[in-house]
Amino acid sequence: MTQPTTLGNRLATPPPGVAAPERLVVKVHGSARRLTWSALVLIAVAGATGWFYDNLPAPLEDWMLLAVAGIVVLLLVVLPWLVWLSRSYVITTRRVIVRSGLLARRTREFAHARGYTISVRRGPIQRLFGAGTVVLSNGIDQPLRLVDVPDAALLHETLADQVEVSQILAHRDAQPGADAVIPPRPPDPLL
Repeated sequence: MTQPTTLGNRLATPPPGVAAPERLVVKVHGSARRLTWSALVLIAVAGATGWFYDNLPAPLEDWMLLAVAGIVVLLLVVLPWLVWLSRSYVITTRRVIVRSGLLARRTREFAHARGYTISVRRGPIQRLFGAGTVVLSNGIDQPLRLVDVPDAALLHETLADQVEVSQILAHRDAQPGADAVIPPRPPDPLL
């Protein structure tokens, strides 16, 4: 039995009865626009610390300035960055996985084969940057929200394609005789 060939960048469809391997399609975090204020705070704190270092009034000391600057950077720069980094959206050839949480990880999954509706919500600023919130709903579970993802239109197309391919493969494998081995084709006498 020969393996199917790939067409361009498309993955080969496995033969009937053989489980398709799960492959990573995309892993994305929310838009980094949320970190704009953190970056501005970091620049302001660095500038203010440089300006006031060795120029403080008599009762204050430089270590106090550095301690306050460190606390401000920790609370307004590092913590928002960790929160942004802790939310990830993973799309594979079989499912959509949403992971979130710093200390306690929460994971939600939607299987492509079960099918779901896809809607994109975009505000004016999100439209300006091509971002959007993608909402997946299967009618049974609570909707799955991919909040403020970059290039939401491309993500919508990718999800629609993955649902279609997964449902085609699931339907094909559910057919009677799907686990039968297909004999190889005889060579073409004209070649």
